[in-house]
Amino acid sequence: MSFKKVLPLMSGLLIISVGLGACGQATTKTKHKTSTAAQVAKATKQTVTKADVTNAKKLLINHKKWRYNATNKVYYQVGIKYGTKTTSSTYESMGIFIPAKYVKAKTSGHQTYTITFNRKAKVKGYTAKTAPIVMPVNTPGYAAQAAPTGYDSSANKYTKAGFIYVAAGCRGLNQSDKSNGSSPWGVTDLKAAVRTLRLNRQNIAGNTNRIFTFGHSGGGAQSALMGATGDSKKYTTYLKAIGAPLATTTGNATSDAVAGAMAWCPITSLDTANEAYEWNMGQYSNSGTCKQGTWTKALSNDMATSYAQYINKLGLKDASGQTLTLKKSANGIYTSGSYATYLKKEVEQSLNNFLKDTTFPYKATSNEGPSGAATQTSGKKPSGSKPTGATKSGSKPSGSAPTGGTTSSGKTYKTVTAYIKSLNKNGKWITYNAKKNTATITSMKAFVKHCKTASKDVGAFDGLTRQQTENKLFATSGSSANHFDSTISNLLTTNQAKYAKLKNYKTSYAKAYRADLKKTDAQGNSMQTRLNLYNPLYYLTNYYAGYNTSKVAKYWRIRTGINQSDTALTVETNLALTLQQNQQVKSVDFATVWGQGHTEAERTGNNETNFIKWVNQSLN
Repeated sequence: MSFKKVLPLMSGLLIISVGLGACGQATTKTKHKTSTAAQVAKATKQTVTKADVTNAKKLLINHKKWRYNATNKVYYQVGIKYGTKTTSSTYESMGIFIPAKYVKAKTSGHQTYTITFNRKAKVKGYTAKTAPIVMPVNTPGYAAQAAPTGYDSSANKYTKAGFIYVAAGCRGLNQSDKSNGSSPWGVTDLKAAVRTLRLNRQNIAGNTNRIFTFGHSGGGAQSALMGATGDSKKYTTYLKAIGAPLATTTGNATSDAVAGAMAWCPITSLDTANEAYEWNMGQYSNSGTCKQGTWTKALSNDMATSYAQYINKLGLKDASGQTLTLKKSANGIYTSGSYATYLKKEVEQSLNNFLKDTTFPYKATSNEGPSGAATQTSGKKPSGSKPTGATKSGSKPSGSAPTGGTTSSGKTYKTVTAYIKSLNKNGKWITYNAKKNTATITSMKAFVKHCKTASKDVGAFDGLTRQQTENKLFATSGSSANHFDSTISNLLTTNQAKYAKLKNYKTSYAKAYRADLKKTDAQGNSMQTRLNLYNPLYYLTNYYAGYNTSKVAKYWRIRTGINQSDTALTVETNLALTLQQNQQVKSVDFATVWGQGHTEAERTGNNETNFIKWVNQSLN
């Protein structure tokens, strides 16, 4: 891997561009080393059948049924099917929105138009042939995304930027009909939409090799999955089940790979997210299910240890090539080592970016978007308490809060010194250098205690009573929610004697996990297979069997509110690190945003404007 440009600023802002040259040829007596490109091409090669071609002909867009929105000067069409066997009229279709300048239109009657394209007209430097296509994934909590039934005003900012806006509905949780929204149907629907765009590339404006997805929370996770799982054969069974176009009408294979993925606060890596939560936050909590002396606290500690063991096998590296690992520590559970040091510096960089970006005096403002996980339903107060740190920032971040979110304003701070003093009011953990306008923290424990306390019960994503949103994501026939975490299952079985000595332990917990993990879905796939399908890291790093079996997006942008207690800081960090090591990836733009929670967090400016700017920078 050759690095064209490296800016090692940790994740407060980290951008890496990676050269995509093939690996050098290394030979042995028995085998040849295959280049990444060759491995991926072989793994993703699709066989096209006559049935695939016949199916494709049923999914061609009617070029005579476009409508026109005169106010915003956009031609659009909704109700476009992306599968011949779809079951949900509410979710499984899409709308396409095209800037009028790209279009030559003739009336077809009944307020519809037949369109062709003006290949020379430009909007913000793009033409009908070069314009990028952007696809929102507005699915917080892995919710369903309804397909548009008319003009979608959300398209306006993007069409004015010269983009093609594609609003693809997809199934998910909390949907209004009875169609299956569990894993992996949401991403499957989005993939079908992308393949349908490529099937119809001659009948729409935009470059189908320039598709970018973007989303927050569960939507950020599914955007990341779109970026990581391009043309993975593991999705083929599901694509066929909905009649997605696997071929063009001329017999060429279609593709569901995308060029870029934007993810705000992605709730992802569900195979280890529970353990990450306990290592990052749970081990420092002594309330709720993390109260000392409870069996769930013992489980939390064991999960934290398991996570450290996972990190030490994952093979993460920093920008200098140093392998990041955790070591046993005198205080805390594996809180020393290069990985721990990396995270500490990441927090410091986030704080220092805040100090650099903020003009004093300022009124602290914090956004909280809709949660990426279920509300607590255990009948008792969840673990942890509200963080004590002051909130962000000098300018209102990210435009408006996501749907269902809240915006709160706090105290006005006249100076940086006053702000740092407020953070240290319950004990000094930040040291400020006024001359350099930078700060350091004493430890990750201190940061978590003051700014990122645990707010979920042990089993943050795979609840002990299947109460979390993510339990519903792995539903099967007859079971609306299932356990999916094999690490928790193994710990419950292995350490049963230890846990049984502590208060409130039930042997039924271990039995329930073991039973659920044996279940399969209607396609015959195991719980582990479905978990892999919804884990981007499965495709991004050679720790997993899925490495180099998909086409990974070249361009990535990840933002997270560093104060969020919805998931561990390690989730976004690990995603960024594996992307930086992946040879298919050209650039990774990763930043944490100080003082912000689970929202479309940005250091400065508006989330939509910053996304548009990033797409432009990626392509120019």
